[in-house]
Amino acid sequence: MKPVELSNFFLLFFSAASVILLGAAYALLFALARLRNLPRLMPLAYASYAGLCASVLALAYAANLYSGGIWVALVIVMLIGYLLAPHAAFRLCKGMHAQTLGPLEKG
Repeated sequence: MKPVELSNFFLLFFSAASVILLGAAYALLFALARLRNLPRLMPLAYASYAGLCASVLALAYAANLYSGGIWVALVIVMLIGYLLAPHAAFRLCKGMHAQTLGPLEKG
């Protein structure tokens, strides 16, 4: 694997920051949409995920990760994980809290 070129440093920096920010935006919007029963937020959550995908692909390009098959597989697994993790976390929390809430508190 080749080291990152100096010309790609800013792309690497900003795409890595975008991965963090857009991942947080996706998780936050997804959670708000599900917890507050606001389905109009789901398109914004998935738009954040689309931006996250673009940022991850730019990060992989800037970091020269397309040169090896294992790195491409890691990028794909990471994108799938980012997509499914909020769904799994919400179901887990909902299932755990459904057992502790009384009949009036269930939503």
